[in-house]
Amino acid sequence: MSIQQEITWLFLLSIPIACVAWTVTHEEVFREPREYCIKRSLNGKNILVRKFFYLFTCEYCFSHYISIIFIILTDFHLLMEDWRGYLIAGLSLVWIANTYMSLFGLIRQDISKEKAEIREIITNLKEAPKENIAKVRIM
Repeated sequence: MSIQQEITWLFLLSIPIACVAWTVTHEEVFREPREYCIKRSLNGKNILVRKFFYLFTCEYCFSHYISIIFIILTDFHLLMEDWRGYLIAGLSLVWIANTYMSLFGLIRQDISKEKAEIREIITNLKEAPKENIAKVRIM
């Protein structure tokens, strides 16, 4: 595979990795299992149990394991044909996937902020006519 193909694979393969990691660690569909994992990560009897369950609550940590699964599924390696290529690919996939998740998080935060501002404007518009009517009646 040429270096251009490897780089293309790197950026494309990072998308589903980011998608899976974000969905499991943030979205409502996995809320109950995530809350269970949070409780176990905080209240586990030993450090191995706490760290194991923490992996399912952190998108960065979880993306490492998802990357390993995708590397096994696709046999993707980067720059070298041996085990070093798999190591480089894994770390690179994690980095790109987490960059995607950070951008996605910022976009979602901006959208939430804009929705809140719109709700405030609508609320103020609904209250404004009532205030004007009250002022007219007082005068």
